[in-house]
Amino acid sequence: MSTANDNLSKDVTEYVTAVIGGQLFGLPISRVQDVFMPERLTRVPLAPKEIAGVLNLRGRIVTAIDMRCRLGLPQRDDGRRVMAVGIESRGESYGLLIDAVGEVLKLADSGREANPVNLDTRLARVSAGVHRLDGQLLVILDVDRVLELGSEPKAA
Repeated sequence: MSTANDNLSKDVTEYVTAVIGGQLFGLPISRVQDVFMPERLTRVPLAPKEIAGVLNLRGRIVTAIDMRCRLGLPQRDDGRRVMAVGIESRGESYGLLIDAVGEVLKLADSGREANPVNLDTRLARVSAGVHRLDGQLLVILDVDRVLELGSEPKAA
């Protein structure tokens, strides 16, 4: 038997928020393993340009993905250290390199909208929808699409 609280929790999704190039993004908390500051990235020869390298995180080999590069944004030049959001997919560990991590937001699923038609195509290709917050747009990242490296949108 389900209670009102059970029904409410099914209608809400928690997101870890991240800032990349001034844009606010949300990653479903169910996909996030950890948040960390990457140390000693090792470049991978002949890897796609989005692969910043690999690193050892508590004994696991983690592939670091440069989200600025993935989204077609310029590299940071403010000298601040990048952060990473750790995720797992198909038995592999990844670290999405971001500018800053924010708070965890609980948002009603009913407030999630489809991508607006004027959403930049670089964002739209990795977005699973948006939430309109006070004065800003939270773009929900589709982690599986983010990990489709080397895939560019095909011309229509």
